[in-house]
Amino acid sequence: MRVEGIPFKDTGYFSEIICDYLAEAPSLKAFYHHFPSLGSFSAQIKEKKESFPANTREVLVASLQRQYEGVTISPKTQKHISLLKEANTFTVVTGHQLNLFTGPLYFLYKIISTINLTIALKKENPGQHFVPVYWMATEDHDFEEINYFNFKGKKIQWNREASGAVGSLSTEGLEAVYELFSQELGPGVHAAKLKELFSNAYLKHKTLTAATRYLANELFGAEGLVIIDGDDKALKQCLIPHIKEDVLHQTAFEEVTKTISELQAASSAYNIQVNPREINYFYLKDGIRERLIQKEGKFFVNNTELQFTKEAILEEIERFPERFSPNVISRPLYQEVILPNLCYIGGGGELAYWLELRSSFEIMKVPFPMLLLRNSALVISEKQLQKMHKLNVTVKDLFLEQNRLINKKIREISNIDIDLSPQRTHLKEQFNGLYELAEQTDKSFLGAVKAQEVKQLKGLDVLEKRLLKAQKRKLKDHVRRMTNIQNELFPNQSLQERNRNFSELYLELGEGLIPSLMNSLHPLGDQFTIVIYS
Repeated sequence: MRVEGIPFKDTGYFSEIICDYLAEAPSLKAFYHHFPSLGSFSAQIKEKKESFPANTREVLVASLQRQYEGVTISPKTQKHISLLKEANTFTVVTGHQLNLFTGPLYFLYKIISTINLTIALKKENPGQHFVPVYWMATEDHDFEEINYFNFKGKKIQWNREASGAVGSLSTEGLEAVYELFSQELGPGVHAAKLKELFSNAYLKHKTLTAATRYLANELFGAEGLVIIDGDDKALKQCLIPHIKEDVLHQTAFEEVTKTISELQAASSAYNIQVNPREINYFYLKDGIRERLIQKEGKFFVNNTELQFTKEAILEEIERFPERFSPNVISRPLYQEVILPNLCYIGGGGELAYWLELRSSFEIMKVPFPMLLLRNSALVISEKQLQKMHKLNVTVKDLFLEQNRLINKKIREISNIDIDLSPQRTHLKEQFNGLYELAEQTDKSFLGAVKAQEVKQLKGLDVLEKRLLKAQKRKLKDHVRRMTNIQNELFPNQSLQERNRNFSELYLELGEGLIPSLMNSLHPLGDQFTIVIYS
């Protein structure tokens, strides 16, 4: 595979706040701790080593060993779990929902970024150990976000009623999805492997959590990936003081609200990703996951009859911490409390909300991790690249919105000049003379001159658009081929990684897919990666 790159800011797909973060803009310095570079990890290691309790390591390892019971575990993953007991072992974490058959392609990129960073850190710090961790979002309840994946333009969907945390959902009914997917895959060695992978994951495991663990372990277990499920009583016992703080004192609500105001003051272009609740935990029990709400000194579980006094809610937290499910604001804290973590790797939207959290971590006296934008990639075949060269279309061109792409290329290849900018300049110069004439004769004519200028400039705009439209008709075959190649690589006018499932590439590349991507994606790079394969 050949690798090229485009600066993230030049793609048009990354927000202002993420582009400023990558540029280490002064406006964002106050909202994160250490910026990720190999040299800056030593300070993060020191902070985490001094603050992370040894007994939490014991709880973590015991929980992981229990979660991996019945799972075929690679020697490398087993070693990583054991190493987590040691004070010189640290994690790099990414998290993701339990999307059906991994969902969008960037699921792979997240985990590959995480694994590759641990490898780079080990080379830089040979006296320390670094463990890649995938945090399964088992407690999410947004089933509609995860119940499908796209395959060759078709939506492969799992239709069923669902409530509560998705991880505990039964995999019953996925046989029909397997049959549909098998038909779409067709024959072939790689297709057979994908069918086996889907079948073993979803037809031989009873819950979505177990199926997803199997799938991620099959894909990345050989690289030593450790998969963790936060829906665990022993792990949540470590979180009890922080749950109480949030429930009783709304600390995160106050701190994050203040930080949001500061972000908006730093730049009006910074879109706020998430807003905190007064209480940032759901109540999780018997198939429900509903918000906790405080009213008049009592605590209510939204959309239920359940309610608690202050004394009762404190007792509930102590006895049943597993019933308190973190939301998007409190889950990052939970992660950092139970893991000896140095860095979180996520997409642009994730990093944007992490930037809201630093002050709340400081209040809780938990070290704030480094934040690293995951690898993004566009995977192109040599055949597709040859088509682009024939059309004189560059990879960078494909990132343009489609109408802009068409207009740009039509202007480039037309045998007439469709840019009427010189005529506009000439027209404005003529009207400047008319303005001077009106000033010298009768100033009341100035309005009439202005109206005539606006009218004629609009006329040039209309003429330019009509000429461009005529050229599009004349060059319609060229336009069709350009839009076809863009639609192939940017399905639904969006990034490939957000739409396609890894199975499409696996059909072509087989078991070489993941090793090739691992060799192509560099976690501390500052560019959107273009991967070209034969």
